[in-house]
Amino acid sequence: MLSFHRVGNAAYRDVPGVYTHIADPNERRRMALAEVDKAPFGWYHVRLAVVTGIGFFTDAYSLFAINLAVILLGIVYWQDETHRGVMPHNADTAIKVATSAGAIFGQCIFGYLGDLLGRKRMYGVELMIIIATTLAQSLCGESSTLSIVGVLIFYRVVMGIGVGGDYPLSAVITAEFSSTRYRGGIIAAVFAMQGLGQLAAALMTLIVVVAYKDHLQAVASVAACTGQCINTVDKMWRIIIAFGGIPGWFALYYRLTIPETPRYTFDVLYDVEKATIDARKYRYGKQGNILNPVMQAQTRREMNGYRKPSITLMEVFRFYSQKRQAIRLFGCAMSWFFLDLAFYGLGFSSASLLSTMGFDKRDNLYLNLRNTATGQIVLICAGALPGYWLTIFTVDKLGRKTIQIGGFAILTIIFCVLGFAWKVLSKTHLLILYVMAQFFFNFGPNATTFIIPAEIFPTRVRSTGHGFSAGMGKLGAVFAQIFFAPMIKRGATHDNPTPWIHGVMQIFALFMFLGMLTSLLVPESKRESLERLAGEKEDVYEVQAGAWRSRTGRAEDVEAPSASRVSGSAISGRSTEGIMEDGEMEKGKWWRFRQNEVRSP
Repeated sequence: MLSFHRVGNAAYRDVPGVYTHIADPNERRRMALAEVDKAPFGWYHVRLAVVTGIGFFTDAYSLFAINLAVILLGIVYWQDETHRGVMPHNADTAIKVATSAGAIFGQCIFGYLGDLLGRKRMYGVELMIIIATTLAQSLCGESSTLSIVGVLIFYRVVMGIGVGGDYPLSAVITAEFSSTRYRGGIIAAVFAMQGLGQLAAALMTLIVVVAYKDHLQAVASVAACTGQCINTVDKMWRIIIAFGGIPGWFALYYRLTIPETPRYTFDVLYDVEKATIDARKYRYGKQGNILNPVMQAQTRREMNGYRKPSITLMEVFRFYSQKRQAIRLFGCAMSWFFLDLAFYGLGFSSASLLSTMGFDKRDNLYLNLRNTATGQIVLICAGALPGYWLTIFTVDKLGRKTIQIGGFAILTIIFCVLGFAWKVLSKTHLLILYVMAQFFFNFGPNATTFIIPAEIFPTRVRSTGHGFSAGMGKLGAVFAQIFFAPMIKRGATHDNPTPWIHGVMQIFALFMFLGMLTSLLVPESKRESLERLAGEKEDVYEVQAGAWRSRTGRAEDVEAPSASRVSGSAISGRSTEGIMEDGEMEKGKWWRFRQNEVRSP
């Protein structure tokens, strides 16, 4: 049930008004993050899912629209006696692979930068890249010295970097802002925008084809499109591609103005005051939650002795070299890798499925293009969308690991049937198995491989871990399109264009089984706090002696926390030695260890 009021739940109703005076930063951190973790489901969660999900909508639209646009590109740029309006296979593959190749770099680079510079500073940059390159693709052409394929590949590689950057940033931001109880469903809702993006691409193609019906009906086939028909088709593919950038404009402002996640501000920036205010703004709105710059400056000065250096690649490497973390990262990355090998490879059989559903009629160019778009709409609605949305409603009840392992197990069976019984399957059987595979991809590992890496690593390296895992997934997608797409055509004839598809399906069955085994290495993360999942200590602030002690052994000018903020007395922060000796401070608090270090020799 949506919560529209501005107060917390019963256990934390009065928290905002009582903990801002607490001096212990560990205690303030725990109580502020409780605001986020224990928040009831509300419109702020819906807004979060929409703003982060728009990027995935745009990503999926751009990736899926090119599959339909290459048909039109072939008509415009390969209308000769040799190709007869069909793009060569190598050019087709290069254009489609370019985005996935760029995404690998984007996921790894933006993942690390999200930890180094902050989620907020990088969020929105990747969307601007996607918007700009989408527009550039719709306006590009070829010349005597530069082919259209080369131009498109360049822009799609750059766009892929933006698409890749959206994965770790959106996942981590959503995870760090979501309440523990609904976190999985909210992250899954962000990822489910991919399904809507695919559907929008097919719908937009259908709309454009119907809009130019009069120009296409008179043309018998792809090879017969000349003159005015080519001019019409040239407009069509540009409109389809360009539309993909429009949704991003609506989300760009919100992405650029989103606050830094409280967890990053607490754990990496060490700005306790700002993190506290940001948590309350997110939970209760801006009214009354205004950052006091004087208090912020004082708190920052007091936290100087606890600040760790910025994250480095060497620190990331050392962290993920630890046995426990290496196993987790391997489980996340390899399960995503095996998934995408088959997920992207399954599209090889889509032409046969369209024929099965009666969408292969090609009486004229209009019917050809319309049936292709309509068939894709049916396939998406039948399998992909139900799988996405079932995951949203069940992932916090069944658990991520259960859904992922169960999905891989069922997909192993489906691909075994496709591989070993391909020659005896009817087209109706093939259609049923395809829809089932799409359903269990999305109600299965396609969603959970996105969710889990955003939850199980510490805040300081969370974005990097997710980016690396996602990059391995896109590497699998590249392998599927480069190696397995040509493999299914070994020994192809006019009557049998995909003679080796059954062998590829058998290989995919093996990959699904391996994905199930690697999924055993990741922990279950449902309804656990991010700190508990990452194994972080409750007291994250520890004195970093090297950060404030001079080379002579004397303390630098770093002010200790004011005792008056702890006890309410007028004693200054520089006279805490006496307090410590009298035992008035609670034993074990962070300032006790600091006082012992600050004393001059």
